[in-house]
Amino acid sequence: MLYYLFDYLDKQFDLIGAGVFKYISFRAGMAAFISLLITIFFGKALINYLRKKQVGEDIRDLGLQGQLEKKGTPTMGGIIIILAILVPTLLFARLDNVYVILLIVSTIWLGLIGFLDDYIKVFKKDKKGLAGRFKIIGQIGLGLIVGLTLSFNDNVVVREVKTSPAQIASLQNENFQIVEDKIEYKDVPSTKTTVPFLKNNELDYSQIFPFVPAEYTWVVYTLIVIIIITAVSNGANITDGIDGLAAGTSGIIAITLGIFAYLSGRIDFSSYLNIMYIPNLSELVIFCTALVGACLGFLWYNAYPAQVFMGDTGSLTLGGVIAVIALAVRKELLIPILCGIFFIESLSVIIQVSYFKYTKKKYGEGRRIFLMSPLHHHYQKLNIPEAKIVTRFWIVGILLAILTLATLKLR
Repeated sequence: MLYYLFDYLDKQFDLIGAGVFKYISFRAGMAAFISLLITIFFGKALINYLRKKQVGEDIRDLGLQGQLEKKGTPTMGGIIIILAILVPTLLFARLDNVYVILLIVSTIWLGLIGFLDDYIKVFKKDKKGLAGRFKIIGQIGLGLIVGLTLSFNDNVVVREVKTSPAQIASLQNENFQIVEDKIEYKDVPSTKTTVPFLKNNELDYSQIFPFVPAEYTWVVYTLIVIIIITAVSNGANITDGIDGLAAGTSGIIAITLGIFAYLSGRIDFSSYLNIMYIPNLSELVIFCTALVGACLGFLWYNAYPAQVFMGDTGSLTLGGVIAVIALAVRKELLIPILCGIFFIESLSVIIQVSYFKYTKKKYGEGRRIFLMSPLHHHYQKLNIPEAKIVTRFWIVGILLAILTLATLKLR
């Protein structure tokens, strides 16, 4: 909203300083700053309100050290994360941008699903929360919206640039911005994605499934989108098991995706790096920095020992929007690396449950590979302090983020 206001003031009255809102870097920085302020200053008010309403976590006794001490800690703190994402985005992003609209819808959609799940657990005293099938239906619904939008919206295109990188670098105006009117290009509706570690690494899903007629490629793509959103959303939900783990990990991932969005949305950088140029994508940087600010601000209260939990309201939303951003920047095949913490946490649960069922059927007694799953609970069972587990997971997350960024050159 502020973008349009200051754009008007700049054009109509030539107001000093109003032109700074044209720059993604300024608006992204302001989005992060406002997001941090919202979580830090309003977070305390929310915690007090949740305590007053006795909206506390009902902890199951899993035999973990320090676990029962967390009983009664306010939950549903994901509300403040959602507000800290949406408010700066609405203030500083261009609201006519299809990618921004898609992320706003995704945030609200998944936030409502998570909120309903937490509400049932807390107020209806049903530990199971929202039935799993309804969560899946909600995630499938969002997957359909995202998949169909990225497949058919006229503003979702890949710009094929014919002008050489050297010529592009020479086409800067007095503000050091590229004058795209002088560049020869063609906009192509496409669901191409990037294959990491390969040269000429653009892959269309029609190449993966050649037996599917070209006019029905969108069906395959939408199914893949549904799977990705469901998997990453649930992966973040599983990761949210100890103080600060999901928020810190999500912040690291969001920074990385913001870098990808900025590079892919700039014709000069995308041309130099030989990656897809996606017009208008750089506007997503504002959403990403708001997401980073929300995660960092939430850690002010969620770091060990946590004063508030995000609940499914926060974890389902964080995982889902991360998946949507990755799809928008055409980096979904990097999710197993970039979201490696989510991936290994989910995988540990799948391995544990599958092995238990297999050994029970074969030997009449279920056996376990891990002391407890998800994986962070395994380390808790080894009596490693919770804060140390989280810090080490963050370090791994940073290493995975660096590896992900390195794919821009490692081919």
